[in-house]
Amino acid sequence: MKSPPSLIYKILDHASRTTVGTNGHCHGMPIDHTDGYIHLSTADQLAQTLALHFAGQNDLVLLAVRTADLGENLKWEPSRGGALFPHYHGPLPISAVAWELPLAVAADGACQLPQGLK
Repeated sequence: MKSPPSLIYKILDHASRTTVGTNGHCHGMPIDHTDGYIHLSTADQLAQTLALHFAGQNDLVLLAVRTADLGENLKWEPSRGGALFPHYHGPLPISAVAWELPLAVAADGACQLPQGLK
């Protein structure tokens, strides 16, 4: 794998977002608890992740997470179509979050993402 991007992204619904930071960590969404790791996406994977898993949801928050701050718990593992996706094994440290913004996804999966995601 080439060098990892400087930022990767976590999508949270409002209910999951309200628990972020209460103990300095993000424990993710119910699927993260079930799978045993925090699902993340690169900028290139983000639109498809939103369309496939979050269509019709308008109470989302997008967290931009610095990969350099995650250490060895960040793993790049095969997922959708064999592509390598970032997965964080353990509670995600809030100190690694560079920024966040509200996000909504239309019923057809369309979403307006910020320009310049990388």
